[in-house]
Amino acid sequence: MRIVVAGGTGFLGSALVTALQRDGHAVTVLTRRPNASHHARWDPAGALSTWAQTLEDVDAVINLAGAPINHRWTAAHKRAMWNSRVTATRTLVAAMKSVRRIPPTLLNASAVGVYGPRGDEPITEESGSGSGFLAGLGAAWEKEAMAAGPHARTVLLRSGVILDRDGGALPQMALPFRLFVGGPLGSGTQYISWIHRNDWVSMVRWALMTTAVAGPLNATAPNPVTSAEFARALGKALHRPAIMPTPAFALKLVLGEMADVLLAGQRVFPEKAHALGFEFQYPTVESALRAIYP
Repeated sequence: MRIVVAGGTGFLGSALVTALQRDGHAVTVLTRRPNASHHARWDPAGALSTWAQTLEDVDAVINLAGAPINHRWTAAHKRAMWNSRVTATRTLVAAMKSVRRIPPTLLNASAVGVYGPRGDEPITEESGSGSGFLAGLGAAWEKEAMAAGPHARTVLLRSGVILDRDGGALPQMALPFRLFVGGPLGSGTQYISWIHRNDWVSMVRWALMTTAVAGPLNATAPNPVTSAEFARALGKALHRPAIMPTPAFALKLVLGEMADVLLAGQRVFPEKAHALGFEFQYPTVESALRAIYP
């Protein structure tokens, strides 16, 4: 297949592009800073230009563009999060529609944040969107992606916390444990919906080839855990204690509004992936963390 990946140089994109190339696909990466032969320069917030031509005769588009959320949510960073997702997706979909044949498949990044804070309520793809900044951002982001239809099969990759040792949230989560001051966040009762990066890459590859997959797809492991359970598993993997909880007020001092996301939690299940036969390599947080920290 000929595949274009927008935002394919980051923590997730680089791993996915490597796997797709290993599968034998011809991959072009859209990036603001091209530095390889398979890269093409694009301006995700600008007008269509020559980069749109890279979508001619393409079989699939994978959109992973977006500023990181694990950052203090200042007004400026909120704007960056919004523009790098909503505006960039709008531009990409417009480019898809500008070529002679709309690419028949779009896999668009999203996040479980679209569900909003739900406590211990079991959440599947059938659950509605929630409230709050992340939920509003997710809903707007997904709306722009769905505008690629009806000619493009659109999959909304609602990812949880993606675990690996060389990027994402895990290195920051592991640091207190390495300093022997690790423990659960806040009360420890809130749920963390997570997935190992290898399983995330496998699920994207599977969704690419499985035409029955469309609409929301929860890219999370089948066993979400509470913050206390996650802390115990991480402490065990790092051979460190997990007895020093981080008070809610301290999180809010450091992270501001983003702390509310960590303290609320979501209990998300990959119902669609399970029903359509996807198999996880790391279904439990213990197995995932053992693989990351052998």
